[in-house]
Amino acid sequence: MNDEARRRWRLVLGGGEADGLSGAGEGVALTIEDQRMDDALSGLYDAETGSRRAGLGSSAPRVARWLADLREFFPASVVRVMQADAIERLDLTRLLFEPEMLEHVEPDVHLVGTLLSLKGVMPAAAKDAARGVVRRVVDDLTRRLEEPTRAAVSGSLNRAQRNFRPRPSEIDWDRTIRVNLKNYLPDRQTIIPERLVGMGRKRRSLRDIVLCLDQSGSMASSVVYAGVFGAVLSSMPAVATRVVAFDTEVVDLSEHLEDPVDLLYGVQLGGGTDINRALAYCQGVIRRPEQTILVLISDLYEGGNEREMLARARSLKDAGVHMIALLALSDDGSPSYDHRVARAFAQLQIPAFACTPDHFPALMAAAIRGDDVAAWAGEQGLVVRGSAGHEQ
Repeated sequence: MNDEARRRWRLVLGGGEADGLSGAGEGVALTIEDQRMDDALSGLYDAETGSRRAGLGSSAPRVARWLADLREFFPASVVRVMQADAIERLDLTRLLFEPEMLEHVEPDVHLVGTLLSLKGVMPAAAKDAARGVVRRVVDDLTRRLEEPTRAAVSGSLNRAQRNFRPRPSEIDWDRTIRVNLKNYLPDRQTIIPERLVGMGRKRRSLRDIVLCLDQSGSMASSVVYAGVFGAVLSSMPAVATRVVAFDTEVVDLSEHLEDPVDLLYGVQLGGGTDINRALAYCQGVIRRPEQTILVLISDLYEGGNEREMLARARSLKDAGVHMIALLALSDDGSPSYDHRVARAFAQLQIPAFACTPDHFPALMAAAIRGDDVAAWAGEQGLVVRGSAGHEQ
């Protein structure tokens, strides 16, 4: 084993006799920078072994210095993992109440979920710093997700708007001539218009979109992403967007769509789950069922009346609502969900699957076009839960 490989193993395994590198004159000498890096790792991952030299302790300034070291030595993706491990392993949640610590954290979706779940008990001194962290994550997500969403949804809306059976007053003659040039008759110097292209009828919105968000603690990342997508969709005049959040109660957050941070601060993470009540509310606000896309973002663990919930879902489908169940809208891997309800949804032809944020714009585009969303999901490699041949 060469020196660089031994150095890397030493940093991974930590010091002491258990690393297998320090016996019989085989010790690995660390530079000052390596020792600082090793201390940062040891402060977190040696805690449960009893061999920790110091640990992070319970001091916010000390944890803030540790976070600063992490950001110096490791890439942001690694910092986010270690940060999450520290909150979970060392029970540092209460230190998030300290503004000094919040100034040093690496902001990410999971941290936003934690801060939103704590907002009701967070002291006033930390609230502005916490909101600043949420704002940084939301702004970053908006920059990353806004353009793909606009491009995908706008393209599908344009195709949905095209009218190929126009009334005489609605004919777009320029486009009609262009698509029928192949039918030009030279001897008669005329075009036979086999296909008429219309300009589309003017209306306030072409599609109504309802995002129905489960606020239970396990859905925190999904809620953050959905809030950002809801704000982006609401800025597009061709769609009318509504965001509804629920636990055992239902709250309509649509008035906050201009600012996704305000919307997220209207969410109450960690409550129970009454999907039936949420669907009842959505059913009451849907005015054009055949033009409505209802996205239920939930793990489908129903705490209310499951039979009524399934009957209500059937009623929405029968009315013409295009309903989709997203078991998760996140990058967190395979979600935990209620398999029985997913199977029942599949029987109602309501596709249920998890979706990454990068897939969501194309999903909405497919729904707007009226495509078979289950087939689309399969083409993307997404496992449609509850369908034949898939793990139950």
